[in-house]
Amino acid sequence: MTPVWLFDLDNTLHNASPHIFPHINRSMTGYLMQHLALDEAAANRLRVDYWRRYGATLLGLMRHHGTDPQHFLHDTHQFPDLARMVVFDNALHHMLARLPGRKIVFSNGPRHYAEAVLEIMGIRRFFIDVYSVEQMRFNPKPGLKAFHHLLKDHRLQASRCILVEDSAENLRTAKRLGMKTVWISRSLRQPAYVDVRLPSVLGLARHPVRRSASG
Repeated sequence: MTPVWLFDLDNTLHNASPHIFPHINRSMTGYLMQHLALDEAAANRLRVDYWRRYGATLLGLMRHHGTDPQHFLHDTHQFPDLARMVVFDNALHHMLARLPGRKIVFSNGPRHYAEAVLEIMGIRRFFIDVYSVEQMRFNPKPGLKAFHHLLKDHRLQASRCILVEDSAENLRTAKRLGMKTVWISRSLRQPAYVDVRLPSVLGLARHPVRRSASG
């Protein structure tokens, strides 16, 4: 049986750090300032606090302030020129084409944003689904609910899945469920719940993790 690849999007399939993450962070801080009547410093602290505590600022806002998730995601994921902000390697096309098995994007971002980034990179056709935070019922990774929703909706066995991620916490949850884990990181350490550590997602095409998850 061929594996099912679950790919994170930001800082896994493309580099969101130079342009996209700073823009989203500014947009989220602005949203908190406007809707919670906070100054910039307080809004920024709260944004970071919720992100650290819950894995996503949105989850903290929903739990503590009753924020409408659709409104928040729409307002904070508007980009003046997204095509110029996406940093990626054209070799992604070749790597994904060579990789056997079904592929799903598994992202905490909203669907409209994830779809737009994949289209800009020209790789949308390689994925059978874009599983976004809306499909997770707004229970983002690393929470177990996000994974359970994905497995149920796609009728998958965790043991057949390989999660490819830049977030170690998300990989920890995946490993608890019995998934194979690939950490996209230049870190010198490798936690026990990480099966493979690669500096770039492009290394997947050459790595034996493909065989170990397909038996």
